[in-house]
Amino acid sequence: MSGMFRRLSSLAAAVAVTVTLGAGTARAAAQEPQEKRVHNAMQIAFDPARPEAFCTIGAVGNDDYGRKIAISAGHCLSDPTGKYADREIPENIAPVYHRQDLGYGPIGYVRWFKDPEGSMTGHLTKDYMVIELVPSVTLSSQGPHLKQTGVLEVPGGTASPNALSPALNNERLLGAAWFNNNELVVSGQLGVWYGRITNNDRGVYQAHPKHKAGDSGGPTIWHTPGSAYPSEANGFKAEGPWAGITKAIALGIPPYLYTSSANILADLRARDTADPADVFGAGFEVTTNP
Repeated sequence: MSGMFRRLSSLAAAVAVTVTLGAGTARAAAQEPQEKRVHNAMQIAFDPARPEAFCTIGAVGNDDYGRKIAISAGHCLSDPTGKYADREIPENIAPVYHRQDLGYGPIGYVRWFKDPEGSMTGHLTKDYMVIELVPSVTLSSQGPHLKQTGVLEVPGGTASPNALSPALNNERLLGAAWFNNNELVVSGQLGVWYGRITNNDRGVYQAHPKHKAGDSGGPTIWHTPGSAYPSEANGFKAEGPWAGITKAIALGIPPYLYTSSANILADLRARDTADPADVFGAGFEVTTNP
């Protein structure tokens, strides 16, 4: 048994969604890759034999090292052994598939994820996953409902708890006090929803927009004041800067939680500063491709 296969087996046994990573039908080596557009709100599976165990892409773009990157939720996977969670995974042992097009083969590979560490809703401030997309895919800023116009910046906002000092503007958080009217627009299986942020707990936003199981990791944008809300008149579409990803449903009113983009970007920069050029996703920017 090869060392790679043992590592593969170890990781497969540890996955919370009970998938067998690396299983499934591989594409024939001689087959030319078809054009594949990857965008926010795309549903992803980790085992083509278990498409019912899925999560969702929150944003796609490039990192500082020219790699094509997608962001999703860390709690989609779990590694109780500690061998793979919270470290870079350069090996192609954790493939990611487009749930509605499994025959395409992997659209990318998990390069880093934060283990939930016993929490049912994922790590509080670092609940994210970095996926390196394969070179053959085409990045798109336009999802079924949301067009992401860059990354949210909040000059003067409170710094993410993951941020180095001084924090960058894209590592600062939206306010949730009574005098703030910050709103999120969210896309998922329930369609597109929007609503006010009612609480900010260390960069995890509590807000009214709805989601359900499987939407974890899905896209969230900030509603730019004065811009159009999604409605029947505009096909329930909206555009704005990427503000975070879907996290969990928890106790509270409203019960919907979202990990801020600030927490993700701050942690990526902090990790890259500690280990330059070896952190997948560092310096992530949302694609400008339509």
